[in-house]
Amino acid sequence: MTIDEQLLAWAPEFSAWRRDFHAHPELGYQERRTAALVAERLAAFGLEVTTGVGGTGVVGTLRAGSGNRAIALRADMDALPIEEAGDAPWRSTTPGTMHACGHDGHTTMLLAAARYLAATRRFSGTIHFIFQPAEEGGAGARAMLEDGLLERFPFDSVFGAHNDPLLPAGVVSASPGTVNAASDTLRIRLTGKGGHAARPHQAIDPIVAGAQIVVGLQSLVARRVAPLDSAVVSVCTFHAGSANNVIPEVATLSGTVRTLMPHVQDQMARDIPGLVAELAAAAGVAAEVGYERGYPPVVNDAGAAASFAEAARGVVGAAQVRTTMPASMGGEDFAFYALERPGCFFRIGQADGERGSVPLHHPRYDFNDAIIPLGAALFAAIAARELPA
Repeated sequence: MTIDEQLLAWAPEFSAWRRDFHAHPELGYQERRTAALVAERLAAFGLEVTTGVGGTGVVGTLRAGSGNRAIALRADMDALPIEEAGDAPWRSTTPGTMHACGHDGHTTMLLAAARYLAATRRFSGTIHFIFQPAEEGGAGARAMLEDGLLERFPFDSVFGAHNDPLLPAGVVSASPGTVNAASDTLRIRLTGKGGHAARPHQAIDPIVAGAQIVVGLQSLVARRVAPLDSAVVSVCTFHAGSANNVIPEVATLSGTVRTLMPHVQDQMARDIPGLVAELAAAAGVAAEVGYERGYPPVVNDAGAAASFAEAARGVVGAAQVRTTMPASMGGEDFAFYALERPGCFFRIGQADGERGSVPLHHPRYDFNDAIIPLGAALFAAIAARELPA
């Protein structure tokens, strides 16, 4: 592995930054403290800094040489509404909120890259460092684009990173084509007839209807989606009733739908409301179904992915770069950037024995600080390749 000694010398400082972000997590569009620290550090490195882009987003701009091309490097800043179960000294100090997806680490890696590139200037052109709010369901990427990101900070290609607890530390994944699923939201409201739990024949039970719908949705994937296509329907909330001897009048369910191909996304948007209506009618309850299309799939540009993979080989070696990884069914709003410009969303392994192996969105998750210099080196390598001095 080839990482500049300066990045390694700064590693303890980077770790301190990351742990401070971890201890002070902020939800989407509330990243005021995080954004202020990011802006302060970028300014200290000598970058031009613009705040308030798309809400709480920050853009740092760095120029060197006479090149007329520009690239964007992106990190997300927001946390999740999860109560942290870990016991590290830097555990969350905000009840009910934690960095369970590693955005604290992503932010730190990009800050580290900005510091290094500002110090070395081994490129010719312009780099826009995008620190984005609200990736976790808030579509912060779309908000920044709608706030004129491309017009105010034009770039020719865009690169973003995500840590991966399923890959060993030091392994990098950069595959062309679809790498993350489309992410849609499903909401269902069932209205029956309330009554005494001892006399269910005099009521119309929305809980039983909801249970049938949950099972039916899984059958939809198993029996109506082509076996070689992919879809996930997960019902994640089911709320009904407030007493153990009362059949409630209303039940509400919500969940997520993940697909990799546009035609399967279209099929789910069409078939799910139809199935819910049919099952609800059979149970005698009224159904209201909301199906909201969310993030598109992340589709890596073949040229951008190949360019990043070649840059990564110079950092970690050819054996550590994977270019044929299967797509993740997780959603990611980097997709909005990749729809506008050639992009590559790459993954950095962080599993190192027990450290860094806890799954994303788990209450005991923590980012592996050991990969921060690697992430910074990868960002710097693609900048040098895309903007040769």
